[in-house]
Amino acid sequence: MAKGEGAESGSAAGLLPAGIIQAGERPAQVKEPKKKQQLSVCSKLCYAVGGAPYQVTGCALGFFLQIYLLDVAQVDPFSASIILFVGRAWDAITDPLVGFFISKSSWTRLGRLMPWIIFSTPLAVVAYFLIWFVPDFPQGQSLWYLLFYCLFETLVTCFHVPYSALTMFISTEQSERDSATAYRMTVEVLGTVLGTAIQGQIVGQADTPCLQDRNISAVALEGANRTHSTTSLRETQNAYLLAAGVIATIYIICAVILILGVREQREPYETQQAEPMSFFRGLRLVMSHGPYVKLIAGFLFTSLAFMLVEGNFALFCTYTLGFRNEFQNLLLAIMLSATFTIPIWQWFLTRFGKKTAVYVGISSAVPFLTLVALMERNLIITYVVAVAAGISVAAAFLLPWSMLPDVIDDFHLKQPHSRGTEPIFFSFYVFFTKFASGVSLGISTLSLDFAGYQTRGCTQPRRVKFTLKMLVTMTPIVLILLGLLLFKLYPIDEEKRRQNKKALQALREEASSSGCSDTDSTELASIL
Repeated sequence: MAKGEGAESGSAAGLLPAGIIQAGERPAQVKEPKKKQQLSVCSKLCYAVGGAPYQVTGCALGFFLQIYLLDVAQVDPFSASIILFVGRAWDAITDPLVGFFISKSSWTRLGRLMPWIIFSTPLAVVAYFLIWFVPDFPQGQSLWYLLFYCLFETLVTCFHVPYSALTMFISTEQSERDSATAYRMTVEVLGTVLGTAIQGQIVGQADTPCLQDRNISAVALEGANRTHSTTSLRETQNAYLLAAGVIATIYIICAVILILGVREQREPYETQQAEPMSFFRGLRLVMSHGPYVKLIAGFLFTSLAFMLVEGNFALFCTYTLGFRNEFQNLLLAIMLSATFTIPIWQWFLTRFGKKTAVYVGISSAVPFLTLVALMERNLIITYVVAVAAGISVAAAFLLPWSMLPDVIDDFHLKQPHSRGTEPIFFSFYVFFTKFASGVSLGISTLSLDFAGYQTRGCTQPRRVKFTLKMLVTMTPIVLILLGLLLFKLYPIDEEKRRQNKKALQALREEASSSGCSDTDSTELASIL
């Protein structure tokens, strides 16, 4: 046995009273401490690939659904704001509901989480495709988009909540979970790149028609442009359908890789515990856990900031900056930059700690957003800012999901007899994130309506351009600063993480040891 392993075991054992150690001593059955559970690169990759469907579809919807509803489906701005807000609000509500049903699920041969992923995938693909289909009945268009948007968000929640909770069941080692999370974040950012590239490049090839002069009478405009406008609009609608078909195929492929390549694992001490607690008791315990509340409070504001940028970026580039044919390339530059910097942030948080990475990574977006607010139209500078902004986007992707397992470990030490609470942690974290997204999209579209947004206009009034600039620059800056101030209250630093790791390792080794009775294990868990 290596010297370091013995030292760690000794320090972990020092957390326990001598009476417990003596009661469990059986010289004939003494076992060597278990080796650290190492995940293979293949397992990490298969797990990581499972995060792509949510990001590919979410990126396409986040960046393009608003402009699609306004300029392609020709839904009026007020109805579009209702669709976007209600859809995201419903999406947020479904997260705790799905978390509740998952917590009540029994372990099967496939696990407790995998059946949800398997059965939701085909239905989600169909619903996603129908979101980008323009029905022939104009009077019911708003209801069509609201129905299939809510249906898709429900089904993708049935995929994403169990997938997120799967982080806690692929390994018992913190370092392995952090490594798998880094793989996952890299693939998820690649998923956003795919979503941006596929949706942006395919749709960008179509000539979306716009109205040059709003003062021309309706009769004259119909006689002059009707044929060209109808043909161009149909081409644009077909382009959106083609992009949806490609993304749906990627969704299915990634889900199959996840299902075949990842196996759920139960905690050793979980099988010794009694029946799982009720959902509402678990929810009360989770929402009263201080580190969890402080984590979601800080990232609620920062998530809202980045979602405001995401939801309005296409309109901002098209109308405020005047880069109608460049916004999809600017999005691609942001996401490629984020993809290449994910490994750098993983090294940074390992070297300097996660809290430091939060402050440095997320605050780095502020100067670039300020530059966008102050600069005049300049394509080269815009590309430079886009690449730089991708660095901050990478940190916003990686850090929340890397820190949440630390909060759950801290909770398990303080509530050792709790069982099945992981879906609650992840579902309510996603709930608050999606609620922020719904608020941002609803407020954004309503603000554009009040500012006088003109559907299919080649240009927009000055008030609309100013509103877009505020939504993409100054408002996110204020939200980022508020989030960082709240994050000062987050208590789990690197020293606390190391202490939790040693205590959990002692709990797992003692629970899985055949030399320890069930009574001793229960008492051990209570002490820890």
